[in-house]
Amino acid sequence: MPSRTVLSAEDLRRAATRIAHEILESTVSAGANPVRELILLGIPTRGVVIAERIAAIIAAHEPGFDATKSVGRLDITMYRDDLSMKPSRPVTETIIPTQGIADKVIVLVDDVLYSGRTARAALDALKDFGRPKAVKLAVLVDRGHRELPIRADFVGKNLPTSRDERIGVKLVEIDGVDQVVIES
Repeated sequence: MPSRTVLSAEDLRRAATRIAHEILESTVSAGANPVRELILLGIPTRGVVIAERIAAIIAAHEPGFDATKSVGRLDITMYRDDLSMKPSRPVTETIIPTQGIADKVIVLVDDVLYSGRTARAALDALKDFGRPKAVKLAVLVDRGHRELPIRADFVGKNLPTSRDERIGVKLVEIDGVDQVVIES
């Protein structure tokens, strides 16, 4: 499959920084205290790494925000509506920060927003853990082609694609390199 790099490591760093600042601005302008009320939940696999990166940037700019205690992972495997159509995926552990999600501002973090079905599954999974004050969606890449009425609140990069193309997000923690490629 031929591929072309559309985002470099530096582009990914800038996108994460922009998302982190937008999350902070949005949380504060809504009257919430990011130190006490903000929780980032990454959707495995790459969403977790992206959430950790964003939390580290927020912690560097917001005194008192603890990046390690404010990030979790939300496995949505069993909430997907396509389990019968796709090969089974391993279920991973959901990790909710110790303070829980009740009355918190939750930011769901994923690598790519495509049909919206993963975000819908995440909303379904989230309700099993409490009732947040608000839920927002942050994605590194929005490629379009929505099948559900879901829109990201924070987007690193909009990359319009054809349905025949595939977005490959590669992160150094998992893949040994930071880049986003389009494969045709």
